[in-house]
Amino acid sequence: MNKLYIGNLSEEASSVELESIFEEWKIPISSPFLVKTGYAFVDCPDEKCAMKAIDALSGKVELHGKVIEVEYSVPKRQRSSKLQIRNVPPHLPWEVLDGLLAEQGTVESCEQVNTETETAVVNVKYATKEQARQAMEKLNGHLMEDYALKVTYIPDETAQQDAPQAGRRGLGPRGSPRLGSPGVGPGARPKLQPDVPLRIMVPSQFVGAIIGREGATIRNVTKLTQSKIDIHRKENAGAAEKPITVHSTPDGCSAACKTIMEIIQKEAQDTNFTEEIPLKILAHNNFVGRLIGKEGKNLKKIEQDTDTKITISPLQDLSLYNPERTITVMGTIEACARAEEEVMKKIRESYENDMAALNLQSDLIPGLNLNALGLFPSSSSVMGPSMMAPPSMGGQSMHCSFTSGPFGMDAFWASVSVGCQAPGPPESETVHLFIPALAVGAIIGKQGQHIKQLSRLTGASIKIAPADGPDTNQRMVIITGPAEAQFKAQGRIFAKLKEENFFGPKEEVKLEAHIKVPASAAGRVIGKGGKTVNELQSLSSAEVVVPRDQTPDENDQVIVKITGHFYASQLAQRKIQEILCQVQRQQHQKPMPGGQLPQRRK
Repeated sequence: MNKLYIGNLSEEASSVELESIFEEWKIPISSPFLVKTGYAFVDCPDEKCAMKAIDALSGKVELHGKVIEVEYSVPKRQRSSKLQIRNVPPHLPWEVLDGLLAEQGTVESCEQVNTETETAVVNVKYATKEQARQAMEKLNGHLMEDYALKVTYIPDETAQQDAPQAGRRGLGPRGSPRLGSPGVGPGARPKLQPDVPLRIMVPSQFVGAIIGREGATIRNVTKLTQSKIDIHRKENAGAAEKPITVHSTPDGCSAACKTIMEIIQKEAQDTNFTEEIPLKILAHNNFVGRLIGKEGKNLKKIEQDTDTKITISPLQDLSLYNPERTITVMGTIEACARAEEEVMKKIRESYENDMAALNLQSDLIPGLNLNALGLFPSSSSVMGPSMMAPPSMGGQSMHCSFTSGPFGMDAFWASVSVGCQAPGPPESETVHLFIPALAVGAIIGKQGQHIKQLSRLTGASIKIAPADGPDTNQRMVIITGPAEAQFKAQGRIFAKLKEENFFGPKEEVKLEAHIKVPASAAGRVIGKGGKTVNELQSLSSAEVVVPRDQTPDENDQVIVKITGHFYASQLAQRKIQEILCQVQRQQHQKPMPGGQLPQRRK
């Protein structure tokens, strides 16, 4: 059921007049109007009709001298943590909207809804109903680029269905969102955000033509292709190329890409630009191997089928801040458009396969966010430090991108490591994780059952070190095991502390972790003038410190301290291990006096 509330009505308004307005705008209804003093209710047959009524009539139609307001009718018991925000400026950068939404609380998901209006519509889910209520109060009517945002609840009809019938109003358990809700069920509109966006690079000199006078050209492209297009023109000042991100269905992305190529070609002809302009597609390195295929078969087939020449940037071009490879396609516009379809089809298949594999591990750490670990580029990301920086789960910005879910280890290692893993069984690591002293009992469990189960499920050795003294506020948890076991064990400990309320409902779980590195490699972790450690902090959002004037222990090792939330800590740990791997490999390649290679330290 899609019940609408019609407000700001004159006392003279009648059901006949309302029916006439809906008929004039060709909006069907499934029940008679229920008219009260100053407001009315009506049911629409489906969500599409309800959305059309809201977009076409609310704040735009006058009846007896008063402009009517139309929105979803949501009783208090059905007010969920989900909101629909309409009248979003069409070319508003995602990062701006992300920041505004995150000011009100923790955003669990954010997805764009296809509409026939020029302005954008997004569905947002907050972590709690209270956060959604605050966002409703503060954002409804909020001005952005002269557009007043319109915020309504997305009703949770299961609240009414599940509510006990007698004596306990509103205390029943909440069910899953109704199938008719935006973004849910087989009849839902396409979800733009969870899909892999198309990212392309265009010569900077053609960006103005793509945007057009006062944004007319890009607005027309957006409307024709039903896409959300972000042109990151302010990034990389002075760069020869600028990235463009297209959010839409696969067909919408392809249509937008072809249209942009046609605009560039026309502008090149008008300006007597004679050089061939290739199509450059950006893709995360995690997907490129499968795009190329065994012995390059997949890529060769795409070239043959589309009559194009395709090259891919080398691994050496990857950096901490740039996990994307550039796929350059040479050919006619028609040929390049066909190649784009095939390339993105392979990339989307890879993404879907990864997601399927991740979902098989749903018992790993429920609720982990894929985007926060940098597996996929953020939909609003650009070529810069923000590309892989994990967003905060608290009041900080959280990108509207890929949906939450369990995180698979194969994909994680692929995203944070490039060619640093040695053959053979994974090496064991030791991490010292510091938890509140009061939380020790929760981690150990009754008769040690919880810590034993934790060790069995994660494959790591987990021990609680003795307290340093009677008044100590922290206790050290010693975790020993390979990288995957470390990820699982630490993740479960973070989750347990949150679950047991050792941190407030709006407070992030931030812990300090210590890892030991060879004293000879500490300089590589720090980098010249602190460059590497600063990059690590910028990349991971964790605080990384190599204390000065440390005395190496009996194994000639020193401590690196990492402080941050789980995602930040994990990314920093993996990057440090990657640096150590590179140091170790370089040492192995150095010949020793007499032509012998150094023995590997055990």
